Amino acid sequence: MAFAHYLVAVPTEPSNLTKAALFSTSPPPPPPPPLSFNKNHSDLTLSSTSLKTKARKLSIFPKFRRTGQKGKAKAKESEVSLAAEAFTNFKHLLLPITDTNPYLSEGTRQAAATAAALAKKYGADITVVVIDERQKESLPEHETQMSSIRWHLAEGGFQEFKLLERLGEGSKPTAIIGEVADDLSLDLVVISMEAIHSKHVDANLLAEFIPCPVLLLPL
Repeated sequence: MAFAHYLVAVPTEPSNLTKAALFSTSPPPPPPPPLSFNKNHSDLTLSSTSLKTKARKLSIFPKFRRTGQKGKAKAKESEVSLAAEAFTNFKHLLLPITDTNPYLSEGTRQAAATAAALAKKYGADITVVVIDERQKESLPEHETQMSSIRWHLAEGGFQEFKLLERLGEGSKPTAIIGEVADDLSLDLVVISMEAIHSKHVDANLLAEFIPCPVLLLPL
């Protein structure tokens, strides 16, 4: 009679899971549910609902950013519109005259024609301020200069305008322009770059003293 021998390879120190698989016929236990830490870190309670809630909370911030950007854009647009309105809604213009030419220089004539055209277009008034460091008595051709001013504005359609004379006061022309513009609450100052080039008006002080927009006309 013959005997059959079978060799089975068994680990010398089988694990508990291996022993259970060898000697138990019941199915393995189901895997544990997904775990997560709650706020107190005392237990593990993660679910898909909490993830969705957190995702919705996080998605709020980009909306705030977009809303803030839109608000800033609207604020800038309003500022631009106000600036544009200020340059298209003139009611009172100032025409400073600082040159000593009794018949007016080319730049002054250009400024007078531009002021008349703008005032006529927008239905505005014109104030002319004649500025000179000398006293009126020392200006032999002063009346000739006044006649030239009236003639050039009349050519632009303005027979009536307000005329101011600031002569021999010792103040800088730039400061006088700023004072007149402030006292009369003017909307626009029209001046030629010729006054800047001739050193009669200081461009830096002009930006500091003038409380309204200034139109500098190139030569």
